[in-house]
Amino acid sequence: MSYDTIFWDLDGTLTDPEEGITKSIQYALEFFNIHVKDRSELRRFIGPPIRDSFRMFYGFGEKETEEAIRRYRERYTDIGIFENRAYKGIAELLRDLKNAGRSNVLATSKPKVFAERILKKYELIEYFDCLGGSELDGTRNKKEEVIEYLLEQIGDISRDNIIMIGDRKYDVIGAKKFDIMTIGVAYGYAEAGELREAGARFIADTVEEVREMLFAQ
Repeated sequence: MSYDTIFWDLDGTLTDPEEGITKSIQYALEFFNIHVKDRSELRRFIGPPIRDSFRMFYGFGEKETEEAIRRYRERYTDIGIFENRAYKGIAELLRDLKNAGRSNVLATSKPKVFAERILKKYELIEYFDCLGGSELDGTRNKKEEVIEYLLEQIGDISRDNIIMIGDRKYDVIGAKKFDIMTIGVAYGYAEAGELREAGARFIADTVEEVREMLFAQ
């Protein structure tokens, strides 16, 4: 694939954040006397904007949602953020793309301040030319808003030369709004059939398959 600019999702695509996110959600819910013993039930929080998830999954109103986010960040900011790991082969893939003259761009719904710390911790930030994420106040927390912001930042680049890589339907749907090609990664947190149903053009089961697609002639 001859795409010069690669938009990357973060959670479930570059890194596996399950432990940190689910433990921090669990911590936040305890404040409301909601006790989730099996953290796997909270994997559904990985991907969509956290505000939407608290409302959707627990019926929280605005006040409850803001308090839940505050509690979540109380644990996540310095503990949960690093209960995380880069997927095997990701660092090497990002490096090789950069060395080949291609541009890696981060497109995450996670607050940019957190995303930047994660990329620095796992020594990935040097491979990125531009970072896009949400703000702590919830601004730009939907994937299409992040993509729109990044298109403005990177300037006059044909969308035919951009591809979005992500593990959830939000990545695919957001990219499609701007006629951007997509690779859905099945090693992340999508439910069965989610990526194809959302319209992902390609599906990769492993990081190595992503590499093969991006370097295919």
